[in-house]
Amino acid sequence: MRRTPDHPNLLTHDHPLIGHKLGILREHATPPPTFRRVLGEIAGLMTYEALRNLPTKPRRVQTPIDTCDATELAAPVTIVPILRAGLGMTDGMLRLVPEARVGHIGVQRNEETHQPVEYYEKLPSDIAEGPVLVVDPMLATGGSATYAVKYLKKRGCGTIRFLCLVAAPEGVRRMAEDHPEVEVHAAALDDRLNELAYIVPGLGDAGDRIFGTI
Repeated sequence: MRRTPDHPNLLTHDHPLIGHKLGILREHATPPPTFRRVLGEIAGLMTYEALRNLPTKPRRVQTPIDTCDATELAAPVTIVPILRAGLGMTDGMLRLVPEARVGHIGVQRNEETHQPVEYYEKLPSDIAEGPVLVVDPMLATGGSATYAVKYLKKRGCGTIRFLCLVAAPEGVRRMAEDHPEVEVHAAALDDRLNELAYIVPGLGDAGDRIFGTI
C-alpha cells in the first residue's frame, strides 16, 4: 500500500496481483461471471491489507501437543456493502474473514441531481463495538459513500474504513472533507469524473457488470 501525497486519506493497493486483476475488470469484453469472480478476488486481497492493524487480544489454546499463547480479534468486524454493487465485493471478503457480520445500506444516486437517496438499511445491533468496512466498487462523486459513513457514525461507529476498486479524485476529496479520519482504500486512483459523473477511465457501471444488467 502507498499513500498519495495529494490525498493523505487515500491508500492505494498497488500489489502486482491486484493490478493484473484490475486490468481484467477494466476490459469491456469481460463477461459478468468472470467480472464477479475477479472482483471477489481483488476484494479479498484488499481486505487483508485494510485489516492489518486490527486490535487483538491474547488467549490460550490447546494444541495436539501442549498449550500455548495465541491471539484473536478483540472486536467483531462488520462488512457493510452499499447496495447493490457493494454486494459484489462481499463474498471475497467473507472468504478471508468468515467471522465477519454483514450489514447493508441501500443508497442510490439520483441520475439528475447526482445526490444520494437512501432506500434500505439493516445493520447488526452492536455494530459500534468493532471496526466497519464500508464497500462499494466505485468512489465517484463520494455522495453515497459519505452518506453511508455519516449514517454509521450516527449509529456510534468509531472505526470506519472505505474500500473500493477505483476512485476519482473528486470522491476522495469529498470523503476527506466530510470524514477526514476515514481511510479510503482503493486499487487505483483514476483521472477524473466526466460530465455524467462517471469515473474516467473507470470500468463502467460496476453493478450492471456484476449482475449482467447492461
